[in-house]
Amino acid sequence: MRVFKFGGASVRDAENVKNVCKVLQTVGCDNCLIIASAMGKTTNALETVVHNYFQNRFDLAESVDIVKNYHLDIVHELFPDTTHEIYQKLTELFEGITHFLLNNKSPNYNFVYDQIVSNGEIISTIILHYYLQEVGIVNQWVDARYLIKTDTKYRDAEVQWDMTVESIKKHIDPTKLNITQGFIGSDYNGFSTTLGREGSDYSAAIFAYAMDAESVTIWKDVPGVLNADPRYFTDTILLEHISYAEAIELAFYGASVIHPKTLQPLRQKEIPLYVKSFINPTLPGTNVSKGAPLTPQVPCFIVKKDQLLISLSSKDFSFIMEQNISDIFKLFGEYNIKVNVIQNSAISFSVCVEDKFNHFESVRAILADKFRVSYNENVSLYTIRHFEEHSAHAILADKTLLLKQVNRETMQMVTKE
Repeated sequence: MRVFKFGGASVRDAENVKNVCKVLQTVGCDNCLIIASAMGKTTNALETVVHNYFQNRFDLAESVDIVKNYHLDIVHELFPDTTHEIYQKLTELFEGITHFLLNNKSPNYNFVYDQIVSNGEIISTIILHYYLQEVGIVNQWVDARYLIKTDTKYRDAEVQWDMTVESIKKHIDPTKLNITQGFIGSDYNGFSTTLGREGSDYSAAIFAYAMDAESVTIWKDVPGVLNADPRYFTDTILLEHISYAEAIELAFYGASVIHPKTLQPLRQKEIPLYVKSFINPTLPGTNVSKGAPLTPQVPCFIVKKDQLLISLSSKDFSFIMEQNISDIFKLFGEYNIKVNVIQNSAISFSVCVEDKFNHFESVRAILADKFRVSYNENVSLYTIRHFEEHSAHAILADKTLLLKQVNRETMQMVTKE
């Protein structure tokens, strides 16, 4: 079995849904499992629904209608016959969303988030399922929430591997073309959970691991893994081959093409990962597997925006020792603040973090009891793997350097515009 993952950009409108069919017809789709993300910016739009549910009920119905009408426009183009079954399915799905919003009793933002946002993948794959059937590509639609079992850490759920592998093997027929969702699972009570933003790649790896797949292919709007994000860097270079270890390093530092959790299960079973273009599907793309670390051997540039640089110093000029650092990291862990860089001296400690759940104000109040706290908001973290001495010059040309850290293979810099 091969596993194909199609991201939001590859199914963002009717033309791209049709293109998915062309890709499958070009490369073949026998004995395949297709995993698809929500269409286009649907996840963002559903996040607005969740926000309005808690903060702005006046605009709640309109925000749901925006999501519904976006998908209806795609469906109208793909299925001109309005008596097609897809219309009834879509109506039922949005009635389910409305029913939940009217009857939910939980005040837990993350729980509500997962129940609402998970619908993006369900809607996307149902549309794709019916359209493939329409053009003669027979397939079986499967609800990933019945297969990927997780804990109750909503918005960043941990996979319960034994239950998940057993369920996938039981319900996925490897002799058929299967379509399911990325990003989503369910807890032991059957409530929807999500695996973290960009978790669809991880879903592909989970299914591949469980089914002992031949390979995983991630279809994107780029020719493969580049040595830098073309949105922020010019003259990017295609990486033809990356070893598992090197890819894990790049993912750890924030390379956006591969999700950080994706590679471990693939590496365990030596399942190769391909990153290829859905625009030019016959191009070779990038191969992630055993072998040399990187081909060609070039510097790789990674940038993380919207970071926080926090600096702590002891109020009495005493040393910041192991126990202090342990307490700080425990606090970050409790509040789901992701640490990306640390740097410390005898009486100070600096850390660049990602506060995606907006918990910093609570953490700052706790830290202020023991430390002097200063911080810079909206900083950028640049990482250069296999750096050369001149690698940083262009990055720093119009920026203020706040922190720099260098080891044998990697240079990291925190900057402010």
